[in-house]
Amino acid sequence: MEQEQFKQEVLPLRSQLFFYAQRLLDDLEDAEDVIQEVFLKLWYMRNELNDYNSVPALSVQITKRLCLNRIKTRQRRQEGLDTVNPVSDLLTPETLLEQKDNLMQVMRIIDRLPSLQQTILRMRHVDGIEVEEIAELTGSTPEAVRMNLSRARKKVKETFFKMQS
Repeated sequence: MEQEQFKQEVLPLRSQLFFYAQRLLDDLEDAEDVIQEVFLKLWYMRNELNDYNSVPALSVQITKRLCLNRIKTRQRRQEGLDTVNPVSDLLTPETLLEQKDNLMQVMRIIDRLPSLQQTILRMRHVDGIEVEEIAELTGSTPEAVRMNLSRARKKVKETFFKMQS
C-alpha cells in the first residue's frame, strides 16, 4: 500500500478508533497514545494491508489489544502499589538511593542492547505485553521473541554484575 492509499483508507479511521480507545480506557491521553501506536503498527504493516479483508476491522482489533494491554499494565502497577511490603518499611534512605542507582544502571545497560532486544524487553517488562503478541507485532515467531528476551535478560544480568564487582 502506497502512502497516498494509506492516507485515504487508514487515516479516516482515526476518530472512530479514538472514540473506541477512549471508551475502553477512560483516559484521553492514554487513548491518544494507543491511537498513535495503532497507526504506527499499521504503517509498518502497510505492505501487507491489502492481504486483509477489512482494514477497519484489523484496526479495531489492534486498538482493542493495545487498550487491553494498557489496562493490564495499569492493573499490575496498581496491584504493586496496593500490596503492603513490610521490607520497604525497613529501608533506609541509603538503601533507597542504592536501589535507585541500581535501577539507573540497569536502564543504561538496556539502552546499550541491540534495538530488537531493547524493544522486546521493554514490551514484555514495561508494557506487560505477552510473548505471542510481541511476536505478532514484531513480525517474528514466539520462539524468536523468547530467545531474544532470554539473551537480553542474560546480557543485562551479566553486565550489571560485572559493574557491581
